[in-house]
Amino acid sequence: MNRRFSQPGETRPLLSVVMPAYNEAGTIGEILSRVAAVPIGKEIVVVDDCSTDATLDALKEFAHDNPGASLRILSHRRNEGKTASVRDGIAAAKGKIVVVQDADLEYDPEDFMRLVRPIIAGKADAVFGSRFSGGRNTGKGLKGRLHRLVNRMLTFLSNIATGLHLTDMETCYKMVRRDLLEGMEIVSTGFGFEVEITARLAGMGARIREVPIFYRGRSYHAGKKIGVRDGIAALWWILRFSLAR
Repeated sequence: MNRRFSQPGETRPLLSVVMPAYNEAGTIGEILSRVAAVPIGKEIVVVDDCSTDATLDALKEFAHDNPGASLRILSHRRNEGKTASVRDGIAAAKGKIVVVQDADLEYDPEDFMRLVRPIIAGKADAVFGSRFSGGRNTGKGLKGRLHRLVNRMLTFLSNIATGLHLTDMETCYKMVRRDLLEGMEIVSTGFGFEVEITARLAGMGARIREVPIFYRGRSYHAGKKIGVRDGIAALWWILRFSLAR
């Protein structure tokens, strides 16, 4: 696919970091600091999904204390779920490349540099950060045997539906050229974004590459939100998008 990062005379940051956030007051300041420290031209677009804790206050405090961080805050009036937050963040993004960053501390923003290189080099249209492809992590950060098993099963079924050969379809770290996202209609809900964006990119014939990333999973007691129902919903979305191909 043809590379098109910008039009003549157009000024955009290289990277837009889209961060959905729901009740992450305890981690949002730290993860924003880590993202801001990555040495790459970027903007940060945080979508607060009607948090009931002090997440929004923490965001405003960070913006006040870090005026050079290029932070934009969007806020939902009602809780709409992760996919809706990611969709709205992508719609507001101005960067030439977009990546999703969870608002907890499970993923390490230092991996942005590993993810972006194949796109800049013209060797990929999208890069997924794999927790299973070897190198820094090999999936050990996933909490619980069941969690690892479900992730592998969903990736396997997604690969059958899309014809891809991924090791980690469910990863949060999906870095994609923005021009591929323009006009893409995201219709899934809840945590369905991972399935949908993978299927839509595959349907477009996008070149998808995986690179190993660091991952430190947190427990449900510590605030992890995805559960069994979300796994079942992912199976539904895989079936739906496979039938739509």
